[in-house]
Amino acid sequence: GMEGLSVGSVLLTGCDGGLGLGLLKGLLEQPSPPRHLFAACLDPQGKGCGHQPVPKPFCPLADVTDPNSIKAAVRKVREEVGNSGLNLLINNTGTTRRSTLATETAENMSLVYTTNTIGPLQTSQAFLPLLKEAATAEGQHEMSCSRAAIINISSILGSIEVAEAWEERQDICYRCSKAALNMLTKCLALEYGGSGILCVSVDPGRVTPPLEQGMGPVTVEESVRGVLQLLAQLSATSNGTFWDWRGQRLPW
Repeated sequence: GMEGLSVGSVLLTGCDGGLGLGLLKGLLEQPSPPRHLFAACLDPQGKGCGHQPVPKPFCPLADVTDPNSIKAAVRKVREEVGNSGLNLLINNTGTTRRSTLATETAENMSLVYTTNTIGPLQTSQAFLPLLKEAATAEGQHEMSCSRAAIINISSILGSIEVAEAWEERQDICYRCSKAALNMLTKCLALEYGGSGILCVSVDPGRVTPPLEQGMGPVTVEESVRGVLQLLAQLSATSNGTFWDWRGQRLPW
């Protein structure tokens, strides 16, 4: 709908550029923007998103693979939101290494999995108490992103059934990490759904990590508009499912 996504508090990881920065701006431009918007940058000192004209508070979640960094972020968010909890966690941090099956390495696999799969796991675990608080606040009953939700930014390249774009990019490390992230989404949905927390995987289109010029069919702006529209529409029936930026359901 035209009313946009209305959510009290949001933590968005991976705001240093690309989709993360786009989502940050898109959230600020909603008809009723979040009261609390926590932008987790790799460089909270300002080389990344700090240069952009976006409001504080920035979140000291410098590294989703570092439990201490995550704990510091939880403290910061708790200070700001009090007992109302955190409504929406968007796990957007992601990385890749270009590779083919012939050139893939253990090092690539490990590095990409640590960021793309373990990062969202650790972040979701750490913010569970705040998400639970949000789920029980203000007598909310229906599951939605406005109430309490974890959105994992995934990729259609992680869909085993679709196996898209094999000729263009094999990127085994990336595909495997996103397939695993999708399983994590399902696990989170099964475990946290009973607490009223909605958990969904979203493919934002092939905007990040960037492909060669002209290969991605979608701009950051189009992707952000679509993703935010989708988030506004998600409900209990979407728990533990996989969607794309156009609002279409994807196969695992």
